[in-house]
Amino acid sequence: MSLDDLQQQPLVETERFDLRPVQQSDIGLLEHYAGDERVAQMTPTIPHPLPPGAVAAMIDRVTDAERDEDVWVMDATKVGGAEVMGAITLKRMDRNQSEVGYWVAPLFWNTGLASQAVEALIAANPMQNDTIFASVFQDNPASARVLVNCGFEYIGDAEAFCVSRNAKIPTWTYLKKLT
Repeated sequence: MSLDDLQQQPLVETERFDLRPVQQSDIGLLEHYAGDERVAQMTPTIPHPLPPGAVAAMIDRVTDAERDEDVWVMDATKVGGAEVMGAITLKRMDRNQSEVGYWVAPLFWNTGLASQAVEALIAANPMQNDTIFASVFQDNPASARVLVNCGFEYIGDAEAFCVSRNAKIPTWTYLKKLT
């Protein structure tokens, strides 16, 4: 993949919201939502409490030309909705694969937002991947349902370290073949 390919992160549009690249102006809302312990505990990488500067550092990392991960925010301002409702990521892996991750702000839980975001990102396939992986903590069956509803297949159990819980947590791993 060329450096030019890495610099281009597309806008992904749906009727309900856009997935747009994360930007510096998102810091406040991302800190507010990602700082919620319920959100942090369902992700491997978000610490709780959220340290000062953590979101700004993440934005710097994922907007760098040599990043290995793209991050989009779920933005519904085009329909009069919230500017940040959650985030979805694609982390580059080898052999034309990536791993999707997502979180939704508690205010928007149980609204179908995560499923629609995952579906839209897969349909856009911005990295032109052959396969996309995902894993969810086993105590988060709602996220597992999102993946199954989006056509992912369960491939096995594993575990991942959760920073906010300071522990290894059992996970379910999924994949979706795109070619």
